[in-house]
Amino acid sequence: MNRFAKIISIAGFVVLAGCGGKGDDSAGDNVADNADAVADAMDNRADVLENQGLENQADALENQADATRAAGERQEEAIDKADVNATATNSM
Repeated sequence: MNRFAKIISIAGFVVLAGCGGKGDDSAGDNVADNADAVADAMDNRADVLENQGLENQADALENQADATRAAGERQEEAIDKADVNATATNSM
């Protein structure tokens, strides 16, 4: 697992621990938005590398950016699902 995916996972679990079952999607959205921002920065760096003629490194970084976005989306889904489950459990 790459470093950025680990960071996103940790951030997701921290947010999940404090979500409190409010039934909204804001916590998950924040994790996905942060992952997307990290991935955008990676894509921008990949563009610079490509302009410098370093296509292999640029491709690798773009793949890492894609993986970071995917990890953020998975974390968002997990947080949203846990939040809904917490709401259902708390209402019983």
